[in-house]
Amino acid sequence: MASVSDMASLFELIMLVCFGLSWPVSVYRSWTSRKTGGKSLLFLCLIEFGYLCGLLGKILYNPSYVIAVYVINASFVATDIALYFRNKRLERRG
Repeated sequence: MASVSDMASLFELIMLVCFGLSWPVSVYRSWTSRKTGGKSLLFLCLIEFGYLCGLLGKILYNPSYVIAVYVINASFVATDIALYFRNKRLERRG
């Protein structure tokens, strides 16, 4: 029988995977559009901060396989943030 902690990690994993499926699409759209329209830097930074806090909490208090999904999602958001700045620079060049 699975422990409560194992079940909590499973549900956390499902939530992270469902939420995280949108990040590759967002990165692809940022890369191909070369525009910042529809993007919010504040939103991206808040999401990144949330992932980093979740990751730190997992590392310090409840290490599990879910850490890998936090790392993957945080990496995609960091990439989207970098593309935001690239696209902003491209828009200024015009």
